[in-house]
Amino acid sequence: MGTTLDSERRQPSQSKGQTRGRFRLLWDVVFGVLRTIRKYVHNAYLVFGIFLVVGAAIAVFGTWGFVEIAGHVRNGSTQAFDDSVMRWMGAHQTKLATSMMLEITSLGTGTVVVMIVFISAMFLWLNKHKHSALLLIVATFGGGLLNNLLKMGFNRPRPQIFKWDTYADMSSFPSGHSMSAVIVYGTVAYLAARLQQRAASRWLTMSFATFIIIAICVSRVYLGVHYPSDIAAGLIIGLAWAAFCMAILEAMQLYAKRNAPQILQQEAPAAPGASPST
Repeated sequence: MGTTLDSERRQPSQSKGQTRGRFRLLWDVVFGVLRTIRKYVHNAYLVFGIFLVVGAAIAVFGTWGFVEIAGHVRNGSTQAFDDSVMRWMGAHQTKLATSMMLEITSLGTGTVVVMIVFISAMFLWLNKHKHSALLLIVATFGGGLLNNLLKMGFNRPRPQIFKWDTYADMSSFPSGHSMSAVIVYGTVAYLAARLQQRAASRWLTMSFATFIIIAICVSRVYLGVHYPSDIAAGLIIGLAWAAFCMAILEAMQLYAKRNAPQILQQEAPAAPGASPST
């Protein structure tokens, strides 16, 4: 442990690493591109156009991953794996675990998700982060609309490997719970983390959100209402959509700090050291 810490102290980019925390490599890649754009491009329309392309590229990459999974699902190549996992889950159920999974899966239901979004958006709006509040609302309801369209398009029947332990309607692919979990909990954690000054706080926030997302996903398979491939597809397309929305917010703030400070009247900047865009 000591050797690792000493090695990190010798790195020339020590201050940036401490500011950006454990996610500094990801921040470097994504926001390094955005800073370069801000530095060399000064036309407002061109800047927003480039920002939009960058965000769209993230979404396209995630969509490509989703399409790959969807193709394997359509031709049946995932079915053997899906069925084997479901059978294993059905053979290892206990009363206590089922009760726990029912509580966990409720965290991804529509009512809970809407309440989390409403409370979080209200807090952001009242604390001069109106654009963040709008981002959360658009990401959530846009993701819900996208999920419904995809479900109608694929219309995959629900698993029938063992008796369900919860109620589920609509089709199975992609998983609405996994998609809404990564969009809502991921976006809320991102908006909270970018306002925190300490790297440890941001790390804890993102880690806890990741734990909740994974737990919700596991609960859907355990309760018998989703195949693992449904979960994977929902996670990928949900992350793509959320990342696109996040990129737009960060891009807007990067641009506003130099070229349109009036925008920041509706979006108070993150605390110093809390966001890679500061």
